[in-house]
Amino acid sequence: ACTTEHAPGNEEIRRAEFDSSPEAAKADEDEICYLSGKPYFDIIIGKTHLNRPRGLYPPISMTQRLPRATIPAVLRHGGKTWNMSYCGDAARPRFDYKWKAFVADNHLKVGDGCVFELMESDSRNAVFKVMIVRGEIPPELQALIDSRGKSEAVPIVID
Repeated sequence: ACTTEHAPGNEEIRRAEFDSSPEAAKADEDEICYLSGKPYFDIIIGKTHLNRPRGLYPPISMTQRLPRATIPAVLRHGGKTWNMSYCGDAARPRFDYKWKAFVADNHLKVGDGCVFELMESDSRNAVFKVMIVRGEIPPELQALIDSRGKSEAVPIVID
């Protein structure tokens, strides 16, 4: 369960941490936790995150903190773990194809957000705590997001 030490006065969340009912377990899975101050990166799930056959590409700001080697990596969420490899020696460093199991098991959809907090890292492994924020992007905004990087792309304007 997430700690609430950074949220003084939040007694309701503290009580929920000790509730072992199935409803509480589901709520804990999608609970927003406070970051611990360790390095992190976030993504908004797009079609490419769901369809890439090779895995997930973390941003350069994170890959610079990880070894330039292939090492075991663990993603933790909702009391479960997913083992995969981090391919730091690839032309584009990435988590391998086992990322797809994390996507499937957590029913990730376009518009969901994930925050990957690097809990442990050395030359032999990396462990990330992952927080998932469920959300759906309106179709008209998703079309604009999907068009980024194309020559006819239009800037996204949010009123």
